Amino acid sequence: MLDAVGVVHGRFQLLHNEHMKYILAGKNRCKHLIIGICNPDRSLVKYTENSPHRSEDVSNPFSYYERFQMIQGALLESGISIYDFDIVPFPINYPELIFSYTPQNAKYYMTIYDKWGEEKREILEKIGCTVEVMWKRDISQKIISGTDVRRRIKEGKTWRQFVPPSVYKYIKAHELDKKIIGGE
Repeated sequence: MLDAVGVVHGRFQLLHNEHMKYILAGKNRCKHLIIGICNPDRSLVKYTENSPHRSEDVSNPFSYYERFQMIQGALLESGISIYDFDIVPFPINYPELIFSYTPQNAKYYMTIYDKWGEEKREILEKIGCTVEVMWKRDISQKIISGTDVRRRIKEGKTWRQFVPPSVYKYIKAHELDKKIIGGE
């Protein structure tokens, strides 16, 4: 039986194929999926020892709006109805704000690869979320990361195959790759 409402979350800096596997796995478990975007703006970013790079400007080149557009486009492209999902801010660094954007009675789906994943699970459980870990794997099993894709863009290497087609088109159409290369 499907959960009524599920929640997934991530920075999605930029949305890549591994993110889509995670998001779609969440959607397969619920009728309505809420996708939370972490670090929605610079005022809601905090340093964490378990993932120090996530608070750096270079790790957060895209705005909330740009990430929203990438996620929405990729979900629509994959055949998910606009009525079956919402995209909201998800200030994981300020857990007291999370229920301003998501319902407490939803199921919070996660994947865990490292200490930061464990820390996030603890944060969500501490505020009363029902957490379901969809999979727990060693970091070496992660096929691609946003850092990898951004590095490929910066180095002028091919990266198209690591992102949904709509994300590639969106980034190229809006010249967002310049944010990574340093042209903006």
